Amino acid sequence: MPIIGGMQFVERTQFFNGERLFASDLQGLEAFSREMRWLHNQSLHQPGIGSGFAVAGNVGDRQVTVSPGYALDSQGREIILTEALIQPIPPVADNGSGRSVFYDLTVSYPQNTDLTPSETRAGICLPTGVVRLREEPIFCWVRITDDPTNRQPVDATLKQQIKQGLFIVLAQVEIFNCQLKQPVSIAQRRNARPSKHPRIACGIETTPTWVGPAPPNDGGSAPTQVTLGSVMYSATVHTSVGGFQATPSYTARLVGSRTFDFGKTGTATEAGGTFFADALISIPSNSQKTPQTPKEFTIQIFPFTQKLSGFAPQIKDLTDAVHQWQIAWMGVES
Repeated sequence: MPIIGGMQFVERTQFFNGERLFASDLQGLEAFSREMRWLHNQSLHQPGIGSGFAVAGNVGDRQVTVSPGYALDSQGREIILTEALIQPIPPVADNGSGRSVFYDLTVSYPQNTDLTPSETRAGICLPTGVVRLREEPIFCWVRITDDPTNRQPVDATLKQQIKQGLFIVLAQVEIFNCQLKQPVSIAQRRNARPSKHPRIACGIETTPTWVGPAPPNDGGSAPTQVTLGSVMYSATVHTSVGGFQATPSYTARLVGSRTFDFGKTGTATEAGGTFFADALISIPSNSQKTPQTPKEFTIQIFPFTQKLSGFAPQIKDLTDAVHQWQIAWMGVES
């Protein structure tokens, strides 16, 4: 069973009159409250910007201005900037080929080693100790690739940090001759509050594995027209690329030709011909036999045929035709 929030167990701290308290007791109490808050954030929100953290910069600027803001990382930790910050852009002329360089500005939660003491006190018969640490977010410029169709971080470690939601992308800049070539872009930002709009994704199952009736052993012909509902084929459609968190509402359609030729095999009953085939589609409701999940669903089709020329198609001819069809699907997650 996975460990919730990385905690092995949950303990409540209690005090009693006359108890001798140590610094670790009070720090443990503060850590418990903090980690429970992080667990709340991690459970009910996604990594991203809650409010603020606006980034502004115009053509020719050598710096950007970041406004105060609040963000969450994938561990539920709060990233807070309390006052506006001037952030110089990377001092680069070009990408080495005379073209612009692209960077993402990211922010992350500070580690203990990054914190600056803001108050110290002398201990009683003990050395001076730190009583307050100032939390300030860590900003990082991440170089990204020049490919406009697939801008990805060049550094594999930073790419993984962004993918895991530990580094939050605030903006993207294009730099040429050590200054902004275009205004700052904020299209790359992600909101910590889930979108109120439904998530819609689509794709194509290019090589579905169709399961259907086996051809008759005697090689006999099917009727001139396969009646609707007389045969059924099914396939599993994989939808992982949709990135759904919950099972969406699926729709699907068949992609491919509807007119097919089958060749002459030497006997009169198996001579060639041309036939038309199409099918009605059914996506069974969720059940143990045909479960729908965020990553896959089952489709059933009920084909029917019409002879156009030559002899009637056999079941094996219909099966060959069905295996040429692809499945275009769409999922809507509310």
